[in-house]
Amino acid sequence: MGLTATEKIIDKHLVEGKMTPGSQIAIRIDQTLTQDATGTMAYLEFEAIGIPEVKTELSISYVDHNLLQSDFRNADDHRFLQSIAGRYGIHFSRPGNGICHQVHLERYAVPGKTLLGSDSHTPTAGGCGVLAIGAGGLDVAMGMAGQPFYLRMPYVTGVRLTGKLSPWVSARDVILELLRLMTVKGGVGKVIEYFGPGVATLSVTDRATIANLGTELGATSTVFPSDETTRSFLVSQKREKVWQILEADQDATYHEIIDMDLSSLEPMIACPSSPDNVVPVREVAGQPISQVIIGSCANSSFRDIVVAAKSLESREIHPFVSFEINPGSRQVLENADMAGALRTLIHAGARIHQCGCLGCIGMGQAPATDTISLRTFTRNFPGRSGTKDDRVYLCSPETAVASAIQGIITDPRDLGQAPDVLLPETYFINDNGIIPPPGDGSKVSVLRGPNIKSLPEFEPLPEDLKAKILLKVEDNITTDHIMPAGSKILPLRSNVPAISEYVFSAIDPGFSSRAKEAGIIIIVGGENYGQGSSREHAALAPRYLGVRAKLVKSFARIHKANLVNFGILPLTFMDPDDYDRIKQGDTVAIPGLRTALLAGSDTVSVEVGKDKTIQARLELSVRDRLILASGSLLNWVRARIQAGQGSVFSL
Repeated sequence: MGLTATEKIIDKHLVEGKMTPGSQIAIRIDQTLTQDATGTMAYLEFEAIGIPEVKTELSISYVDHNLLQSDFRNADDHRFLQSIAGRYGIHFSRPGNGICHQVHLERYAVPGKTLLGSDSHTPTAGGCGVLAIGAGGLDVAMGMAGQPFYLRMPYVTGVRLTGKLSPWVSARDVILELLRLMTVKGGVGKVIEYFGPGVATLSVTDRATIANLGTELGATSTVFPSDETTRSFLVSQKREKVWQILEADQDATYHEIIDMDLSSLEPMIACPSSPDNVVPVREVAGQPISQVIIGSCANSSFRDIVVAAKSLESREIHPFVSFEINPGSRQVLENADMAGALRTLIHAGARIHQCGCLGCIGMGQAPATDTISLRTFTRNFPGRSGTKDDRVYLCSPETAVASAIQGIITDPRDLGQAPDVLLPETYFINDNGIIPPPGDGSKVSVLRGPNIKSLPEFEPLPEDLKAKILLKVEDNITTDHIMPAGSKILPLRSNVPAISEYVFSAIDPGFSSRAKEAGIIIIVGGENYGQGSSREHAALAPRYLGVRAKLVKSFARIHKANLVNFGILPLTFMDPDDYDRIKQGDTVAIPGLRTALLAGSDTVSVEVGKDKTIQARLELSVRDRLILASGSLLNWVRARIQAGQGSVFSL
């Protein structure tokens, strides 16, 4: 039986387990990336492992999230990141050089390689035939230390593309349609792999847009084949030597196949406040808007900027609309300038910002009160923009610019003839924004500002767990709900005591204060708990406050892994109806928990109050159980190193 492209990459990198969907495997990691909002903690964690340099083929530290320097903290973190990169053999992408996923696609993505990143949108590189996976910072730190990455062998869902996109319809509409079909939970436990004749009609940056937003399906990753289009892209980046062909075998078998005729698609839009609340643009057209932003790791490539500029030739931005451009990289900015796009955009009334994430992570660009903001961003979770009760819609660059011209949500097909965008045969390349490490980093001094605090120490799991249900939440709780982003909170990522003050502040402002009085805590939740960002602070900060277990209907993949890494027990209801039988404020007890965990029990009894007992699942590997019993992954690693055991992961 033949293999899919995804299975071919996994097969070449498999170090433990078998490629049986749902079973635990471990794969070798070729490359890692971090960004500054997660990177500071990831490098503190790497430092705590105690090895002299990274062991990957390539590791890169990008600065793209915390670009707003309203005080010393972000600037201090940037100095720390640059110095620790030099110390341990890591490339450093300077502030303003661009968004990690866009820059990595341009300069470092290699077909057939594995990439682990401390950002949930790391699968962007799948547009170039990479198996790229988002993970928590501690998992990435372990990857940099040369350790394999553990995950459940994913099911591979095939999306067969036929036809060709119509004028004014773009790659963004492809993934919006898939989000409409599959929802934000539809990709959990899966890799989405694209194949079929329609793939050849999509550029690598088109594919990267689709792969990027596969994250919003809950998917482990997205993989496109590496073909002649991939080779042409690498030629344009002067990296042709890394090209290799990658495609599924003719007799490959997919877990399921979704057929999509590209020619049948129309402009789509995700309405507030979820990426899967998708409808055709024509169904919501006519509503007045106040802000439009083109940018984010999903849609900030050369093509995205230039299509907006060409649409604005002989046109102007509506006087009541703030039209803003966030280029994805310095390369995008320079090449758009050489193509004349920046002059057109500026003349039409656009605001050009620096190359970075900016408003997508709540770092500025908050919309006005009770107004509609159209964005080509990745997420529109409530309040993520920085404005309470925001009304954020997610759309393609074509829909964005058409709406900015008209001042209302507009189907771009109403503008008439679509512009034709030709990609450069060779991009103007300037890598001055990337600083390679010195040959010998042992003499580099690591610079630490006063906001960078040591990692907290966590105690092992007790035999019996007694806790209070301090909070009960509903379905689809995101990591933004658990640990908000934004310009006020992001600078605290290297200071766990300070950032813990904001745990669950978006939905329960008094949570942190109550947690300090409660002692041991358990959180109860619904389906898809922890969807969204890879931010490990959504596990680390709650653990610091005393959260030792979470009992939910189902978990998002990355968040569950982060919970295990920081010693928070991830429990799921045996009977989902039990969710309705317990309430916030109840006390719970799990006697004999440690023994049951280490004995490999699949279930535990949870005593609620004095008169109720419910059953909860322990869906955990042997490795997960040992980590949880130790209190954290770092505790377990240190213990194995001290015991003189070879690989810190091998069981």
